[in-house]
Amino acid sequence: MYVHVPAAWMASFGYLSLAACSVVALVWRHPLADLAAVEIGPVGAAFTALCLVSGSLWGKPMWGAWWVWDARLTSVAVLFFLYLGHIALVRAFDDPERGYRAGAILALIGVVNLPVIKFSVAWWNTLHQPDSIRFTSAPTMYMGMLWPLGLSGLGFMFGFWAIVVVRLRAAVMERRMRALLMARARADQNMIETPEGAGA
Repeated sequence: MYVHVPAAWMASFGYLSLAACSVVALVWRHPLADLAAVEIGPVGAAFTALCLVSGSLWGKPMWGAWWVWDARLTSVAVLFFLYLGHIALVRAFDDPERGYRAGAILALIGVVNLPVIKFSVAWWNTLHQPDSIRFTSAPTMYMGMLWPLGLSGLGFMFGFWAIVVVRLRAAVMERRMRALLMARARADQNMIETPEGAGA
């Protein structure tokens, strides 16, 4: 529970962050938002995969099966494939800007799945237990278990953003290095071509 639940929280929160970056990129054309969306994708997919795997390990003794087509499990699996689709789509074009735009549109379309994940146990008769922590009522979980779960959730959140920030810094440095190398190559090319033009 102390792995599965925080991983599920970060899977949804990561996709919400991915969609927010996509909005910023589409509306304000901020290049850092595009890079952030690209780097959030693999991290969010990893946390979603962890959620699915730990849920299966939990489901086997509880439900007698590794996987059931429960509404919440299925909607989280859809979220995982949305992450994978975003990862593939942003890299599917020779022009990175086109990939960023396509990925942003997919991210915004996929936001529809987040309310389905959240409210699936209330909307349908599912095997998955209802939420133990609600904003509208007191938690149904024993406080001795709630505090460790909250600390685990904070740890997962800090871990998620630490990985994203490290990846984002590496991506920014890679982009800067590529721009410097391209500028140097153009300068070298101009130095080669200039004497030929002068001699003519």
